[in-house]
Amino acid sequence: MHDRITIINHPLIQHKLTLMRKAETSTAKFRSLLKEISLLLAYEVTRDLPLKDEFIKTPLAPMNAPILAPEKKLVIISIQRAGQGILDGMLELIPTARVGHIGLYRDPKTLIPIEYYFKVPQDVDKRDVLVIDPMLATGNTAVAAVERIKSTNPLSIKFICILAAPEGLKHFTEYHPDVPIYTVAVDEYLDENGYIIPGLGDAGDRLFGTK
Repeated sequence: MHDRITIINHPLIQHKLTLMRKAETSTAKFRSLLKEISLLLAYEVTRDLPLKDEFIKTPLAPMNAPILAPEKKLVIISIQRAGQGILDGMLELIPTARVGHIGLYRDPKTLIPIEYYFKVPQDVDKRDVLVIDPMLATGNTAVAAVERIKSTNPLSIKFICILAAPEGLKHFTEYHPDVPIYTVAVDEYLDENGYIIPGLGDAGDRLFGTK
């Protein structure tokens, strides 16, 4: 597997993913589980954030204590619409992060992603970007989204998903070998309709209760 791919196999995350996969899991429970997994994912993907010491006083004594380096600024960019489910959990852990959105849909004939919405903070070129989407299936949408985000010259980009297919990982790493991928699981294959198997169904439909 590509050395830029990290599988986050923490037991709590794996357990919650299994509950999300179950066909009988309700929309409300699915939404709650995705938020919980996202919070844990945010913990894992921010391990390399730099710290600096600040002089503080506890109730008992003064000390130099670590805090996040203020120059390290994050923006979380959600790929619409299912990315919203990850965004909520991540913002709970990183409330100071700015937020961007990118909307893409696949042309039904060509399957090429077409952008219909793009809004990110003006200072993206001074920020590190976390791109979020629950599923990396064919990889077409993720490749197009990251390509568009690269045009804003961010300091760095990480791609974060819950589930990935081998085909999507191969496609993404061919186009963006410089962008690390964080995922909870790599499933078996894509079916003829581009769904991840065994997967968990359509993440957007299960998140929002649509068909």
